[in-house]
Amino acid sequence: MILKENVSEYQPKLIKKIRLTLCWILTFFVSGVEVKEINLPGCSHAEPQIWYRAINGEEFVLQCPLPDRDPSNIYNNSRLNQHKVKWFWHQKDKETLKAIKESSNLVFQGDALWFKPIRDSASGVYICKTRGNNPCLKIVLDVQTKKAAKCLGYDTNMLYLLAGRGNSITCPGTKCYSHTKTPDLKWYKDGHQIKYRKSRPSLKLKQNEIYLNPTYDKDAGIYVCDYILSDNITKWTVRTAVTVEVIAKNTIHPPNLLYPNGIVILEVEIGKPLELECRVQFGFETVSPMRVTWKRNNKENVNEKLNQETSVDAKGLKGHTLLHVATLKEVTENDLRSNFTCFAENSVGNATAVIQLKRKPRVLFLYVLCSAISTLFAFVLCTAFIYQHWIEIVLMYRSYLVHNNSTEDGKEFDAFVSYAKLNSSESDSALINEGKFALELLPDVLENKYGYKLCILERDILPGGAYTDEVVTAIKQSRRVIIILSPAYVSGPSIFELQAAVNCALEDKRIKLVLIKFKDFQEPETLPPVVKKALRILPIITWKSSISAAPHKKFWKYMCYHMPVKTTKRLGNCSLKGLSQRFLRLVN
Repeated sequence: MILKENVSEYQPKLIKKIRLTLCWILTFFVSGVEVKEINLPGCSHAEPQIWYRAINGEEFVLQCPLPDRDPSNIYNNSRLNQHKVKWFWHQKDKETLKAIKESSNLVFQGDALWFKPIRDSASGVYICKTRGNNPCLKIVLDVQTKKAAKCLGYDTNMLYLLAGRGNSITCPGTKCYSHTKTPDLKWYKDGHQIKYRKSRPSLKLKQNEIYLNPTYDKDAGIYVCDYILSDNITKWTVRTAVTVEVIAKNTIHPPNLLYPNGIVILEVEIGKPLELECRVQFGFETVSPMRVTWKRNNKENVNEKLNQETSVDAKGLKGHTLLHVATLKEVTENDLRSNFTCFAENSVGNATAVIQLKRKPRVLFLYVLCSAISTLFAFVLCTAFIYQHWIEIVLMYRSYLVHNNSTEDGKEFDAFVSYAKLNSSESDSALINEGKFALELLPDVLENKYGYKLCILERDILPGGAYTDEVVTAIKQSRRVIIILSPAYVSGPSIFELQAAVNCALEDKRIKLVLIKFKDFQEPETLPPVVKKALRILPIITWKSSISAAPHKKFWKYMCYHMPVKTTKRLGNCSLKGLSQRFLRLVN
């Protein structure tokens, strides 16, 4: 009894608190517009410049005309413009100016306010101000109900048009205010004014309606229509909007399963996670009860630990494709004995496909591992072989694949031979000296066996001319200059020939120098700088009398490598015989 009395005494206090809370909410949220008090000097007392009328419950857009705006656009969705504009508002019967913030049915888009939808309580005075010294713009908005606006046959501002057919769009606002004559309308689509264009003859403006024949999917969007309504004092701009969606005929086919199709067998590993994908193509339907799900053994078990997710690509007039994925956290033996069925349906019918799981054989892993090891071993072996026999491979390539252009360069000799000229006493002091090497051994191998044509000054140039001129002329007529280096060469008069060869090579890029270190030597301090630099950077082939004399030795292969390309039968023997034998041994 005492408890009932306490409850009855508490109820009036509770009701009073709820009423105060509701009043507080309505004070700060009027028709979905969140506002706060603000002082804006010079704007509150400005005269209104624009008067709008809107219909309660419909979408409505209110633009702040920027100074540099295009007059054929009623709004611009650019975010740059959104930061340039500040909006303020007060109701008709209230003088407090308040800043507007976004809410559930009021959003900022560029330089405009979008009411989605607008309510009659949103009537009042709106002030927009742009950055800089631009003046304020004062806009009067009057929101009326359909009954107060005397609207007849005003159903909805949502319009569905069939693609490829002829359609028309009527301005909803012309069904209000009991017009005595047809108003002069301005149409806008997505903010841009609609005008007749030769590039779009299928769109026509006639009797204040938009005629589309045929209708394309790009015709979808928000259409806004304006006209002027005058009373005794004010010219009101009546603005209404209609949202157009372009649709196609509803499909007459059931869903098409792109994957899986029929029965698909997947090889899986026990204990590993698995994703089952089902990709389904649906035809277009305005309202579709489409559904996709995975079933185990044709049963839907809500307790099944089979996480399922769906993603849909962009919908179009031809329909859309849906990807439905079921995830198994861990494949078990029970999963191997199950059939996983993808079931898809729409208003026409349904379709199914099955995925069966199969244990992945472990031998595959061993096969892959062995293949990888074998491939790696073969790669290392081939790399080592190429590194060891690079010279022979290059010579083989030259012998068979490279065309001999040496006969077309206008030069007479393949190589000019430069060596130290020794007297008779020095010539007899060694088994093979510079003279014998240059005059006997070098021509015997390079000319007789490999087919090159050498220029040896004492042998091939008739005496009688100036020595320096003869040397320079002979070098210029040669493709290579073979320099046989020795202590007698670098410290004797023959060093002039090396200097001349370097200078000619700098002038003619076709001339290359081949340096042979016949004997060890030390560079004299008196060597010209260009000769010192050449000795440092040019490749040098070392002659070893004990192992280099035979024509098949590596010394002569290096010589062939540095000599010009000469695809003759004799030159082919320079590298092919030894290399082919080694390659056969490697393969076998």
